[in-house]
Amino acid sequence: MKIWVDADAIPTVIKDIICRAAQRKGIETIFVANQFVRLPNSTFLRAMQVSSGFDVADDEIVRLMTAPDLVITSDIPLAAEVIAKGGQVLSSRGELLNKDNIRERLNIRDFMDTMRASGEQSGGPPPLNQRDRQNFANHLDRILAKF
Repeated sequence: MKIWVDADAIPTVIKDIICRAAQRKGIETIFVANQFVRLPNSTFLRAMQVSSGFDVADDEIVRLMTAPDLVITSDIPLAAEVIAKGGQVLSSRGELLNKDNIRERLNIRDFMDTMRASGEQSGGPPPLNQRDRQNFANHLDRILAKF
């Protein structure tokens, strides 16, 4: 198993949790982004910079990941592709996404896109809080304990 991180918008605190867990468990972890990603020096951590463009990093993650790899992303369409390919998905807020809940999350995302397109101001998601960080760390530990 590998961990793939959609690193273009990963919160620093979540990146740090991922790095510590990957080093502790000895799991290859690849941060994919269209910009430079600074990582601690480790044989288990690697940054992969892709060209700029819409969904270039997402497409590269889907192309390279295999089941049962873990992908960390808050991008719902990317999560759906990973799940369809047999991968596991954990959002940066600690939400486990799977075949049982991804359709609902896609519908909510599409509804919110429609609302924004009609001029509705949603304000975006709330800031990441301590509970989100703890939830993420706990779910990541449970997933990694299986391998």
